[in-house]
Amino acid sequence: MAMQPWFPDAKLGIFIHWGIYAVDSVPESWAFFDGDVPHDEYMSQLDRFTAAAYHPREWARLFARAGARYAVLTSRHHDGVALWDTALGDLDVVRHTPAGRDLVTPYADALREQGLKVGLYYSHSDWNHPDYASTRHPDRSPDEEDNPYAEVPRGQEDPRAWARYLDYRDGQVRELVTRFRPDLLWFDGEWERSEDQWRIPELARLIRAEVPDCVLNARMLSEGDYATPEQGVPVVAPEGPWELCLTFNDSWGYKHHDHNYKSTGQLIRYFTETIGAGGNLLLSVGPKEDGTIPVEQVERLEGLGGWIAKHADAVYGTVAGLPAGHHYGPSTVSADRRTLYLTVFDIPRGPIGVRGLRTPVRRVRVLGTGAELGHQVIGGLHEVPGVLWIDPPGTVDLDEHATVLAVELDAPLDVYRGQGRS
Repeated sequence: MAMQPWFPDAKLGIFIHWGIYAVDSVPESWAFFDGDVPHDEYMSQLDRFTAAAYHPREWARLFARAGARYAVLTSRHHDGVALWDTALGDLDVVRHTPAGRDLVTPYADALREQGLKVGLYYSHSDWNHPDYASTRHPDRSPDEEDNPYAEVPRGQEDPRAWARYLDYRDGQVRELVTRFRPDLLWFDGEWERSEDQWRIPELARLIRAEVPDCVLNARMLSEGDYATPEQGVPVVAPEGPWELCLTFNDSWGYKHHDHNYKSTGQLIRYFTETIGAGGNLLLSVGPKEDGTIPVEQVERLEGLGGWIAKHADAVYGTVAGLPAGHHYGPSTVSADRRTLYLTVFDIPRGPIGVRGLRTPVRRVRVLGTGAELGHQVIGGLHEVPGVLWIDPPGTVDLDEHATVLAVELDAPLDVYRGQGRS
């Protein structure tokens, strides 16, 4: 399937890790799988998950103010707890938590009211399902004959149980696509099995039969539409569309003790470096169990949104900019390739240089203030262009976090990539 054009132009998405794990601030699903928390203790969070202050319209308005164009909600993590009233299995927040209601429908409705694309996260794996062979509960003995959760070597599952599990997974995915018609499905947990074991092509056909334009991430293996690196801007960008998944602090979901927050300036740096390399930033918020988003995350989303609004021309409708080495900072270029946007993080101590630019420059201005900057080309020999030197902006024109210079060109961007004449 051809990539839907909305995705590479979205630039910013919001990843929402919300589930019962927020109650005790424990790692989502991994807490019991890795043995850090006894399984019964982990599952006891069901009794205290209230969603009492869940206001998805407030979420959606916040995401829109942040400049996001889509969001992705963890509809079901590896722990198997569904956030909607699933008819498959018996583990959801509707029947087993004080929240007592479907949480996905109002989320989807609220996003669409704001014009945002609807994304849903879903894990192929379910470590609570009795037919999922590699599930292990650390508080249960794996050699108990009647223990349905004992770990089984991969590839040695009971074929009948595995078929039942896949029917359950396919049934839940069918519910998601028929009821919520997501614009994007963000799968996870694929590392536990091969593509054949997961029946990936069949699952993709199921999804696209109902929502033909649904975008799928790379954890749908050969059927994925884009790559999903995590927690660090790639030094070499993946080929094709991609998305950087990033946390505000060190946690995906809510952790009351995790105060190691990235600053607004750091998030802007991650964002500009990501879009400058042709990717989207998927920034993870971790709501508390009651549905409120921590104030530190709200403040940073507002700050990021303010910067994006001021520099929207350099964000939306652009593609990856100059290759590394041409400018000391990220850049983007307009779709017609006639305006180059240079990001400058630090206060310039002198002229700002751009190397290898073949296209003549009409003018340079500071995005957000409109101030025009002097510029000249110095040097060059034969096919090797000289260096474009741009006068530094005055103090009043510098942005608190990152200044963007709009370099307007006489023709589509043409960059020299050779080694020069020896």
